[in-house]
Amino acid sequence: MATPFRDLPAHDLPRERLVRFGPAALSDTELIAIHLGSGVAGQNAVALATRLVAEFGSLAGLARATAADLGRLPGIGPAKACRIVAAFALAGRVRGPAEGRILGSSTDIATLAIPLIGSATREEVLVVVADGRNRVTRVESVARGGSTTTSLPIREVLAVALRHDGAALALAHNHPAGDPTPSAADSAATDRIRSAAEKVGLRFLDHVVVAGDAWRSVSASR
Repeated sequence: MATPFRDLPAHDLPRERLVRFGPAALSDTELIAIHLGSGVAGQNAVALATRLVAEFGSLAGLARATAADLGRLPGIGPAKACRIVAAFALAGRVRGPAEGRILGSSTDIATLAIPLIGSATREEVLVVVADGRNRVTRVESVARGGSTTTSLPIREVLAVALRHDGAALALAHNHPAGDPTPSAADSAATDRIRSAAEKVGLRFLDHVVVAGDAWRSVSASR
């Protein structure tokens, strides 16, 4: 049987503490627990939230999880999975973590991407959309693959940039194996994206590959 919030001491209830002290007083796991609503046998909602964060390595890792990823975990049914995914999606729409940053160099792109995908266990491709002053207006994931490779969907990359009125775009993806050296396929895909972007009037800034805290520019690696 699930362990609901009401089985916790009153002073430990996340919802009660949120009302009394505001969200800043709650830990990440307490905020997640509010979305979960209840725990599972032997674990209250806070303990379940703590296990979720540990399962995905960090809060950022949990934020990238899909409903299918979450639904495969014991104690997380479709309803809980959808609530967690929806919460992170809504937060991202209100305030992107990179919104307003200026992309002055490849280093800026890598600095933005590393916290988001540097430690991911599967390859993921990010599109970074920028305005005419290279100020970031949107960061969006467009593809996820396996532990070694994923494809680069050119049509979706351009669609993201155009849909958000971008003037420029950059790409970032991760190598879960730990070596950020761009592959021949990375270079070829970069050339195709650059050419396609130019044809629709978008400036292509760079494509960086990250692995942990390390990174390489595809353009500079040629």
